[in-house]
Amino acid sequence: MDLVTFGEGMVRLTPPALQRLEQASTLEASVGGSELNVAVLAARLGVTSRWVSRLPDNALGRMIAARAREQGVDARVEWGGIADGRVGLYFVEIGGARISSVLYDRAGSAISRVTPGSVDWASVFAGARWYHVSGITPALSDTAATVTAESLAAAKKAGLTVSYDLNYRSKLWSAKQACAAQEPLMEYVDVLTTTAEDARVVFGIDLGAGDDPAEVARALQKRFEVSAVAITLRDNALAAVIAADGKVYSAPRFEVESVDPIGAGDAFCGGLIVSRLEHRGWDDAVRFATATAALKHTIPGDFCVVTRREVDQLLRSASVRVSR
Repeated sequence: MDLVTFGEGMVRLTPPALQRLEQASTLEASVGGSELNVAVLAARLGVTSRWVSRLPDNALGRMIAARAREQGVDARVEWGGIADGRVGLYFVEIGGARISSVLYDRAGSAISRVTPGSVDWASVFAGARWYHVSGITPALSDTAATVTAESLAAAKKAGLTVSYDLNYRSKLWSAKQACAAQEPLMEYVDVLTTTAEDARVVFGIDLGAGDDPAEVARALQKRFEVSAVAITLRDNALAAVIAADGKVYSAPRFEVESVDPIGAGDAFCGGLIVSRLEHRGWDDAVRFATATAALKHTIPGDFCVVTRREVDQLLRSASVRVSR
């Protein structure tokens, strides 16, 4: 495997036709999860990808594993027993470009009960080049946080490049808890992805009103001594900036019609990983990652179900148009 990720797979339930949950008589079921989304995109773009997780051995757990494998991902699953009989659920009301509402029902899910020492990370990482995880995984439970730390230490020992998406979720833990758990993890990280807001809330990186994202990236680099920091942006002419190799690289926002923004941040991470594994420079990498994130906005569901040709076409044209 070129890429390994570790995190929760969930069942997503969405009302049809932009309805509110309280209006809905039916819900559409699909599968997603931050690190799984990254692995799916990478696999679709030709990078061999493995997703490590823990699921209950029931119909919903098997559905999640099957959806991962359908997309070409090697699902390395620890199957839980009867006591682990649930997967995480989340309910999403989509309102076009913005997420109207997200309701989680994930407490006590199988992966939250993962135990230290239960994953053979040396075997998982054998032959791999890159490891990716997000701040969602250690937020699930104390044991999940411990196993995340184990995985990061093992990845560095195995010589992998490590990327980490801060991905702060206030519905999972407080900013104080997030900082205390994740600051010690940064010593293992090579590439950190976040937003300026999450950097401020979790790590206290506050440069005043109108924070320059490049300066936020440099401040994180200096504080944690990571090789590269990517800051993704909203409501800005730029989509992202990356501080790396003593320089700052940026990419403009692509013109797309957003139907579902969920998973766009994961698509950015996936695009960045793919481009760096292909030995692209940071300038090309940030543009490629911005393109994959933009395309995700046009696709319902968590997975960025795109092809290499579609990414290349967007990079050439800077907008999504009908191909005739």
